[in-house]
This record gives sequence, C-alpha cells and structure tokens, in this order.
Amino acid sequence: MPNAARAVKTQAKPNSRDMAAAGLRAFFNIARDWGLNTDAQMVLLGTPGRSTFFKWKSAPETADLKRDTLERLSYIMGIYKALQILLPDTTAADAWVKKPNTAPLFGGQSALDRMLGGNVADLMVVRQYLDVQRGGWA
Repeated sequence: MPNAARAVKTQAKPNSRDMAAAGLRAFFNIARDWGLNTDAQMVLLGTPGRSTFFKWKSAPETADLKRDTLERLSYIMGIYKALQILLPDTTAADAWVKKPNTAPLFGGQSALDRMLGGNVADLMVVRQYLDVQRGGWA
C-alpha cells in the first residue's frame, strides 16, 4: 500500500490552463451537439471578443480563462450531463434546450433562451432546475 500512496502523491495535478483547455473542448462539443451558432456560443461564454473566441476555439490549450468563464463552463457541462441523465436518448437530450418550456422559470421560452440572457445566474437557474428534476440538490 505505501507504494500506491506514493504514486498518487507524485502524479502531476492539472494546472488551470489544462483545465481551461479541457473545459473549452467540452464546451465546443456541447455547442456542436446543441446546434449553437457562433453568436450563441459567445454569449454563453460571457461575450469574449471575436478574436479571443476564435483563438479559444482553434487553440484551447492556450486559453487563460477568467473565473467567470470557468464558472460558465462548469454550469454548461452540468446542464449537459443532467440532460443526458434525464433523457437517455441523446437526440432528445440535445433538442431539449431549444424546445419551449412551460415551467414558470422559462415562461414558455426554451432553456436556451434563458441561458442566452447573458448572466451567469441564467445558467445557474437552468442547472438548478435540471438538478431538481433529476432528484438532486438545488
């Protein structure tokens, strides 16, 4: 056992740039699955400049993300995961974000419409809504 414990200690911890790159790669895959255009992607990421956005897209490993963007990525990945759990049919899970929703939180609009409000809080409430729907904590 001591050798196993020592092996764990010597493993390199991911740095913030590695985590940012992984988060951006995941985001761009989710954006593809959800069929999001560039403008929607930019809003979800906190409206970075166009050149910054395209740099992130072409070379995510070079991205130095601010806390706000990392928080946005976390919420979006959580939303995506919750949908995959709630709707095991991938097509249905990916389509859900664009469908009108009668829940009071959405007022007949889609979850994507809510998320495109531009605030981190818009992403947070969609994530919380889905967590409650799947029986998680809010």
